[in-house]
Formats: sequence, C-alpha cells, structure tokens
Amino acid sequence: MASQPNSSNGTQTPRDINTKREDVLSWEDYFMATAVLAAKRSKDPCSQVGACIVNDDKKIVGIGYNGMPTGCSDDDFPWTKKEKRLYVCHAEMNAIVNKNSADIKNCTIYVVLFPCDQCAKIIIQSGLREVVYLSDKHESKETTQAAKRMFDSARITYRQHIPQNRKIEIDFEEINWDATVQRAPSP
Repeated sequence: MASQPNSSNGTQTPRDINTKREDVLSWEDYFMATAVLAAKRSKDPCSQVGACIVNDDKKIVGIGYNGMPTGCSDDDFPWTKKEKRLYVCHAEMNAIVNKNSADIKNCTIYVVLFPCDQCAKIIIQSGLREVVYLSDKHESKETTQAAKRMFDSARITYRQHIPQNRKIEIDFEEINWDATVQRAPSP
C-alpha cells in the first residue's frame, strides 16, 4: 500500500493502489467547483462570479466569468460598483456566448450567484432548463425577484446547491504523490 499526503495536516495517509478511490467529488460539487474556479479569473473587486453549463451527459459545454467584453481592456474601463454595471459581461452571458456546443437547450447552468434579471433573459432565450446556484445573497433585490418571476413563468427550475465539501483544495503537486513513496527493490 502506498501513501499520499494528507492536505489537512501534512502527514501521510495510506492509499490502496489496487482499489478504486471512494473519496471523489460528487458531480454537483464538481460542476459548482468549476464555476467557482472560473470566478477566480474575474478582476471584479466586489463580486467574482463564475458559471458552468452542463449537458445531460454530464459534459461541460460552457464556462464563463464576469469581466469586460472581448476587446475592451479591463485597464481602460471603470471597476467602481456604480459604473462597472454599464460594461461588465456577467458570467452567465459569457458561458452562453462562449459555449463549445452548437446547442445548449435543456442544459443546466451552475452559477456562483443567483442570476440577475438580464442574465435570466439570456438563460431563458438560450433554452437552459435548470439553474443551480451557490448563493442568493441578493434575494431581496428587485432584479433577483424579477429573475425568479421570469424563471417561474418560463418553467425553468432553480435550486440552491449545498456542497458536500465546504472546501476543495487544488494542490498542483498532488499528482506527484507517489514520487515520495519509497519503492521496495525488485526481487
């Protein structure tokens, strides 16, 4: 049995290399984590939002984050809370526009923050069937309430994702876990 680093305390934990791993991410956590990771690309000083579109085959067909439109330098446009709304493309829009599939009808979009009214419109028009969100911190805002009203009318389901894991650590060195394991000499 080999060992692998335990990220919580730095010790080695046993790894049975002859049995499949059981501690894998659920599909839901995987897709939401992809949206959260995409959000890390956003230069927005207030809200970093990411989105991930998934088809029925559990294939990612679109990813986006909030940022300036293509060709508009984020150094040349304002990032103040009041002014940025005039320029920034939201994560949902970018995921839909930058999709890598001809059709996203009946797909699910995983998004870090519940969509605003403008994003709800493009979600409805693109044929997405479900919205899975992580946070609804703006639930009392008129734009969020309008989005929910449109989703209800268009029969698009929406639900909050409750992660199985509070945190997911990305360790770029983890792939080399077996490089530190002492190998027994061959007979």
